[in-house]
Amino acid sequence: MPGHGGGDWAIQQYVLGLRRLGHEVVLSQDVDGHFDVAINTSGILAPESIAAIPIRVYLDLDPGFNQLWHDGGIDRRFEGHTHFVTVGLAIGQSECSVPTDGREWIGTLPPVVLVHWPRAGDIQMDAMTTVGNFRSYGSIDHDGTLYGQKVHSLRRLINLPRRVPERFVLAMQIHRDEFEDLAAMADHGWELVDPSVVASTPDAYRSFVQASRAEIAITKSGYVTSECGWFSDRSACYLASGRPVVAQDTGFSKYIPTGDGLFGFADEDGAVAAIEEIRSNYARHSRAARSIAEEYLDSDRVLMRLLDRIDA
Repeated sequence: MPGHGGGDWAIQQYVLGLRRLGHEVVLSQDVDGHFDVAINTSGILAPESIAAIPIRVYLDLDPGFNQLWHDGGIDRRFEGHTHFVTVGLAIGQSECSVPTDGREWIGTLPPVVLVHWPRAGDIQMDAMTTVGNFRSYGSIDHDGTLYGQKVHSLRRLINLPRRVPERFVLAMQIHRDEFEDLAAMADHGWELVDPSVVASTPDAYRSFVQASRAEIAITKSGYVTSECGWFSDRSACYLASGRPVVAQDTGFSKYIPTGDGLFGFADEDGAVAAIEEIRSNYARHSRAARSIAEEYLDSDRVLMRLLDRIDA
């Protein structure tokens, strides 16, 4: 993904992690030859191109949106796969509003190859940061419920910089025509940097994450509304770096421990409380962040568990 260091890492964690486990891994948009397992990221490969491969895994990295698009008649290339894997840990559970269309979705946490994401050293940028897109694509209105983008989440948190003594620096791709939102963010103390400058390559992205004090994870409102249990591969990188994470809770707190190094919040007050707790004992929460990554996100553990579940 040229120009998208974080997107590169989201895929490379699987490639590098599977290689660590001793597997031969080929990363390609064109399948040439026959392998034991095909992992098809959000349907980028046409099902017929992998039909001869025994185990064909659909890997959903955009939970809720892929399923809702499919439910609305947009072909997300679900057909022809033997297994369906998602980072929406709650899909198929009663609390989650995402339609399954009769499919069994296997939930997984995002893997982090810890050797490539060591605990970071001194803080170079004393700020809470994150990386992302203000609007990735269109929102979805499904049965009268809006499944929105980060813009909708950030608007509900607009006062946050005024309530805590922290800098908030967002490497956020925002179109210059978003006049009202850009003005509101500037007025309330949000700082913006260009992600194409600070996070355009895997190395730059890693440097930006590890230079930060902590992450303020602004989440697509669709993930929050659906309670799909999505947990960010970006937040996983912050945790591995020993950088605490304060994230809007999508339901992930049922699957990974929070309250020490990682905090899920439902509203602005919850975010304020989490940030104040981190400020009160940063060293402890930094250690806890790394410990969560080692226990729950280590690619060796995550991918071995996933391979067992798909019988690979």
